[in-house]
Amino acid sequence: MIIEYHRPKTIEETISLLSREDPCTVVLGGGLYLNEKVKTQIAVVDIQSLGLDTIETKGNKHILGAGVKLQQLIDFDQLPSALISSVKHQETYNRRQAATLAGTAITADGRSPIPAVLLALDAELEIVGKNKQSEMIHLGDFLPFRENKLEGNLVIKIIIPSNTKTAYHYAARSPADRPIIAAAVSQWPSGRTRVVLAGYGDQPVMVLDGPDAGGAEIAARDAYSEAGDQWASAEYRADAAAVLVRRSLNQIAENN
Repeated sequence: MIIEYHRPKTIEETISLLSREDPCTVVLGGGLYLNEKVKTQIAVVDIQSLGLDTIETKGNKHILGAGVKLQQLIDFDQLPSALISSVKHQETYNRRQAATLAGTAITADGRSPIPAVLLALDAELEIVGKNKQSEMIHLGDFLPFRENKLEGNLVIKIIIPSNTKTAYHYAARSPADRPIIAAAVSQWPSGRTRVVLAGYGDQPVMVLDGPDAGGAEIAARDAYSEAGDQWASAEYRADAAAVLVRRSLNQIAENN
């Protein structure tokens, strides 16, 4: 239950509110996560007045404001098509009007397509902390420790490369369902290749980050060799992971 609502005008004011020990104070972006997950008494900080809803391209980077709505990503035609596909897969049109990029990324679970593609892109988060200084952290380093990293801190930007080839493929019970197994693959001009799997566990898993794609299918199969649950057997996920990674690599090769 929300017991306080704040709409600060500056990041400094926002950090001061988030740093309070009592009441528990959290960021309000699109509000979807709070509505669905949070049942305790909380104060919320609405970030709509902070100007964090812009998208720009500088050099070989796309700089995405934390408050960017998911629909804005679709409307910005310079972003990787794989990221756009993951957005359309994860959220319906109406929910995309409210959900923010940062909120979606930091509340990821293992079946979340958007964070899987961001992880494959080696996305970096810019975070402003209690000392009012900003730091950069890779999404892969952030997700395992997200609760601690968010305490009193504010994600203000997500930065992804603009010079990669990226593919996203998945298997699900129906086109509208979240994935039982998904693969997101990115490849840089140097040949560097990152492979991420989703569909299981509490967050997407990066299974390869190497100078080339060698061993990607084997790595994917091994990573999900014990990934069985009520949705799919481990054997199915391991086999499907290898197939989806191969499909993603083939798509990237065809687009070169």
